[in-house]
Amino acid sequence: MSMAIGLALALGGVAAAPAATAQDTPMERAITAPGRKGDLAGTLREPAGDGDAPVVLILPGSGPTDRDGNNPMGLKAATYRYLADDLAARGIASVRIDKRGMFGSSAAGSPEDVTIGAYAADTRSWIDAIREETGAGCVWLLGHSEGGLIALASAAQNGEGVCGLILVAAPGRPLQDIIREQLRANPANAFLLKDADRIIDALVAGENVPDSEIPAPLLPLFRESIQGFVRSEFALDPAELAKATDLPLLLIYGGRDIQVAPTDGERLAAARPDATLATFPDMSHVLKSVAGDGMQANLATYADPDLPLTNGVGKAIAAF
Repeated sequence: MSMAIGLALALGGVAAAPAATAQDTPMERAITAPGRKGDLAGTLREPAGDGDAPVVLILPGSGPTDRDGNNPMGLKAATYRYLADDLAARGIASVRIDKRGMFGSSAAGSPEDVTIGAYAADTRSWIDAIREETGAGCVWLLGHSEGGLIALASAAQNGEGVCGLILVAAPGRPLQDIIREQLRANPANAFLLKDADRIIDALVAGENVPDSEIPAPLLPLFRESIQGFVRSEFALDPAELAKATDLPLLLIYGGRDIQVAPTDGERLAAARPDATLATFPDMSHVLKSVAGDGMQANLATYADPDLPLTNGVGKAIAAF
């Protein structure tokens, strides 16, 4: 999604979860859910125990991000694998997934033939499959970044079988506002801003913009083949979606997130005063603590698969 590529244009320390012993090593196995054209693929991680653990469905962020939280554009943080490990050590099961048309879910349709509504339908399929596989009465939706918007849209579409929502570094404003802000954060993008605003305004109005009218650096964000998806994002206000559901809501944000600001969490919390808001001052967008100041220190958290999650994130989710 645009948020990840927007970072490229606009351009944590911690204790890991308690170590598992030989007796309580979490179990991991493949799980599938029916997709539009083929099966969606994921990994179910269960803690040791009697099989009655709560289950969290991890909805990934933007772009070609896989079930572990990595992508071929340089993201190697393995954030979702760390989350699964941490939650399992705390007695909570999780399912992390590959999105439609990507990686293990490549048979489920084209990765560009999607909208937020289509991802919400896939989420519904995952909820049903997880409940059938595990016997859980309901499933917690954990949406990271763009996945938070999908979690909100899914709950609005059909909240049956959803225990509650956990939004992590999720947008609290319409996406077009965040993209404009990301682009303006880097002075080197100044020559692109007029065209970016023109394209965004057209997409918000429901119009198509030919590739021939899009500067090359902006094509990854706005090319014609993904404009249907981008328009579906721009049509949604996360705060309005949050206000429309009464499901339990946990909001987690990082003080050093260079993609989604903590103020987005505050906007969601204002829409849902009963929500729980947790902010980790040193945490980046990929849920890892930033060692040092400046952009390079922040970006280093995106590329280090050995850096654990910021201390307290898993505990806050488990407590909720």
